[in-house]
Amino acid sequence: MNSTQAKRILETALLCAAQPLPLRDMRALFEDMLEADTIRQLLHEIALEWENKGIELVCLATGWRVQSRPELREWLDRLHPEKPPKYSRATLETLAIIAYRQPVTRADIEEIRGVTVNSLIIKQLEERGWVETVGYKDTVGRPALLATTKQFLNDLGLATLDQLPQAAPGEAAALLAQLNLQNEADPAPESTASPETEAFLAQQELPIEPTHNAPETPPSQPVAPDSSSGASNE
Repeated sequence: MNSTQAKRILETALLCAAQPLPLRDMRALFEDMLEADTIRQLLHEIALEWENKGIELVCLATGWRVQSRPELREWLDRLHPEKPPKYSRATLETLAIIAYRQPVTRADIEEIRGVTVNSLIIKQLEERGWVETVGYKDTVGRPALLATTKQFLNDLGLATLDQLPQAAPGEAAALLAQLNLQNEADPAPESTASPETEAFLAQQELPIEPTHNAPETPPSQPVAPDSSSGASNE
């Protein structure tokens, strides 16, 4: 089989795939007759051939995907003019903290934000497929360690966490400054994130959905134990 035919097969598979296509599946297309390096070279050639087209080939955390170019989204959005509902500020800030400081416990998030994390926020992020339990901290109560998933990277259009926008040096303090976190109760569910948090996620074109969180409480107030926080997402 020549490279032209192989590229036609790859292009067709990529265009028809509902999810990012991993290399192992691409090798299966050719019954493992093509090595992974050969397929990577063909993918590189396809990407170059599409440089002047409205679609692009990108490498994500779980495989390769064909998608529209960001600069054309203004026109494509006209097919779906309704504005998507937004997550609450607390949800977006919790997600950003997990992404930049992972793995973290709920207590870590609460220390950074200055308010107790509502159990529904973590549950919502888990159901969306953006956050999962990756272990348990070796301390009293063995709290769950939370981290982002490969699906989170896929939805951001990234292959690795290293491609996240760089936070300013200084760890927690700099992260707080970057996200403009404030020690106050979360507003109503329809409210948006702080400008910096929302700008970061909006820039990445994160699909966002509504939340129905109850207002968070300051950590000094008693909070009922969350039995779901230590559950595994396997």
